[in-house]
Amino acid sequence: MAKASGLKAKPKKGSDLLYDLKHNKFLMLMLLPGILFFVVFSYLPMIGILIAFQDFSAAKGILGSKFIGFENFRFFLGSPDSFRVTFNTLFLNVLFILSSMIVSILIALMLSEVNNKWFKKGTQSLVILPHFISWAVIGLLAEAFLSSDTGYINRMLQVFGMEQISFYKDAALWPGILTFLNIWQGAGFGSIVYLAAITGIDQEIYEAARIDGSTKIQSIWYITLPLLKSTAVLLLIMSVGKIFNGNFGMIYALVGGNTLLYPTTDIIDTYVYRQLMELGDLGMSSAVGLYQSVLSFIMVNIANWITRRLSPESAIY
Repeated sequence: MAKASGLKAKPKKGSDLLYDLKHNKFLMLMLLPGILFFVVFSYLPMIGILIAFQDFSAAKGILGSKFIGFENFRFFLGSPDSFRVTFNTLFLNVLFILSSMIVSILIALMLSEVNNKWFKKGTQSLVILPHFISWAVIGLLAEAFLSSDTGYINRMLQVFGMEQISFYKDAALWPGILTFLNIWQGAGFGSIVYLAAITGIDQEIYEAARIDGSTKIQSIWYITLPLLKSTAVLLLIMSVGKIFNGNFGMIYALVGGNTLLYPTTDIIDTYVYRQLMELGDLGMSSAVGLYQSVLSFIMVNIANWITRRLSPESAIY
């Protein structure tokens, strides 16, 4: 029947690639630039993993450097700072991911309820704008507000006769400060995805809810948020994949070399940077990078496994 009608029989699963190469040549050709990009910039550099197991010398190269096994890992994991920087990286990223996701969803919900076209576009532009400000500039702004002597906050406290706060000497304050600045810089930009998901919801669902007497809050709670679940979970799993990769640019721009703040702000990336600058040990730096990647891989699989158990349609695989 398929032969008589001119339709080709569906290929077997194992021959899908060969079928596409034969019958969809131009579509496969369009994939080629993307495939080459990932091969050149993602897969070929993985040869550098070997450096993590070597006493690397730039003069000898990867193939000529001495193989020392897990010595680089022992150097890092045996350091008294390894637990602190790992905990700080995980703790700060958890704060950043959860707070940014919640605020991004709230911004998207608020923007979706604005009916005035020009006001909506203007507001959206304003909340997205901080994303394009570099952390170096944000670091200068933070210093202008938080400095003990000339900071605006301490000046205001002085006007009201209140005790000044030594922001750059109290490490306990910085998880909150970093979380606030991360939200300010990225939550508006992150709301774009959620706003697009809300825009794609069938408006007839809301109309039916209004006919049944649903209020705005009830529509958001029982319609919008449940339909945003898949998007939120997908973005959460993708964020978990980088949970052990700290935001080096942010931490270094805001904290720099202030050792008083290291107990709560020193992350794996800044620790490795200091060790690399002080010791010049590329092998140890590569070992820590591999350590981060392995932990992130484990976390992604755990998050996806939990998601698949609770909500299979939201899992990545």
